[in-house]
Amino acid sequence: MSRINFKHFARDAQSEQRIGIVSNNKNYSVAIIGGGYAGMAAAVTLAAANVPVTVFESAKQLGGRARGVRHNNIQLDNGQHILLGCYHHTLQLIKQVGGSIEHDFLRLPLQLTLHNRFELKASHLPAPLHLLAGLLGAKGLSFGERLRAARFMLTLGRINFTLPHDISVLELLRKHNQGDELIRLLWEPLCISALNTPIHIASAQILLHVLRDSLNGLRSDSDMLLPRIDLTALFPKRATEYVKQHRGTVLTACSVEAIIPHGDTIELITRPTTIASVHTQLFSHVICAASSITAARLFRTVPPLALIAEQIAAIPHQPIYTVYLQYPEQVRLLQPMLGLDRCFTQWLFDKGQIAGQRGLIAAVISAQGKHQSLKHELLAQHVAQEICEQLGIMKAPLWHKVIAEKRATFSCETNLPRPAYITPLANILLAGDYTAGDYPATLEGAVMSGMLCARNILSIIQ
Repeated sequence: MSRINFKHFARDAQSEQRIGIVSNNKNYSVAIIGGGYAGMAAAVTLAAANVPVTVFESAKQLGGRARGVRHNNIQLDNGQHILLGCYHHTLQLIKQVGGSIEHDFLRLPLQLTLHNRFELKASHLPAPLHLLAGLLGAKGLSFGERLRAARFMLTLGRINFTLPHDISVLELLRKHNQGDELIRLLWEPLCISALNTPIHIASAQILLHVLRDSLNGLRSDSDMLLPRIDLTALFPKRATEYVKQHRGTVLTACSVEAIIPHGDTIELITRPTTIASVHTQLFSHVICAASSITAARLFRTVPPLALIAEQIAAIPHQPIYTVYLQYPEQVRLLQPMLGLDRCFTQWLFDKGQIAGQRGLIAAVISAQGKHQSLKHELLAQHVAQEICEQLGIMKAPLWHKVIAEKRATFSCETNLPRPAYITPLANILLAGDYTAGDYPATLEGAVMSGMLCARNILSIIQ
């Protein structure tokens, strides 16, 4: 897998000045296809350097797979995205466009709780001692299991969280004597949460990248940040205003039908959903930050990009189901985020404690499984029954809403070929959480890919 170092985005004052001079040249304009986190990260990065950008989003709202959803006059999300303290690029961009990390998130120290079965809480020691102490004091495991888990983390640190070759997470755990109970209660929930991929096919190396950045740096890097506002408002909506303030344009309900290269310029054929006619526009550069399906469709008709289109189309995907249950306002969980063991439901989020939406519980079921065969009504009933049996909440939900994101993330499998951000055409770039990089399909991975494309363009036009 291609390794990309995302830690050197900072620019000195001299390079800032060069970018500012060049970007005032009207010959440069960038089109960004897709208004999700990757596309808006690219747009903000370019706008900050005074490069004219135009964002084309086919949907009526921004955010892509991380977007807000309205139901019963209540703001929901199409999934429960947890940010980690180590997501420095995402958090920095949120602040750059006017967000407040303190107000926009509920920050929790690292903890993993499976109701009445397992509990791990990081201590107040500096990293990585905070995790080691948490592992040794974890509830629900024997002393031997806790010791083996701590030894495993120490071993990962000694090898710098790097494997000689990629293997499955399950194979790695077996090699390091992590027993069945330890895997089920600790490592499997972590893997599913981080990679959204079953452990028998999940990439161990990608999981180690996440553990490296979240557990081996500052103690705050392992903090869990739960958004208090919907995912569209958190970044894409603010990014839109930022881009507009810097002479950029953000178009929603406007799809790109075709990409046509003309040497140093790129022609885009666009179709606003409210207008029957198509429009054509010329740009110096294009960043395709659309979904993998859309990217494959657009690239397939451009001969130099046909092989990349095939690679994108071959990427497997995994689903995420979110079951929202609105209970009476007095219903609340023991803590904002709670896991269940041996249930369809993997994680429960108390939106009352997180976002002030009292009585609203979000149940998350990640990766493939038997739940996919159930109709939404039956799945919601099954989840409500699990909540009743596990937590003793006897009251019936007032309503429910199931959001099934069937292609929520790429399936983060061992040795999965992922396309690079550069293409055979120097002025067409590819962004998205599925492109080559250290991370699985996360908001941070999406943001870093968008920033990487933007930095590439800025380096070229200097």
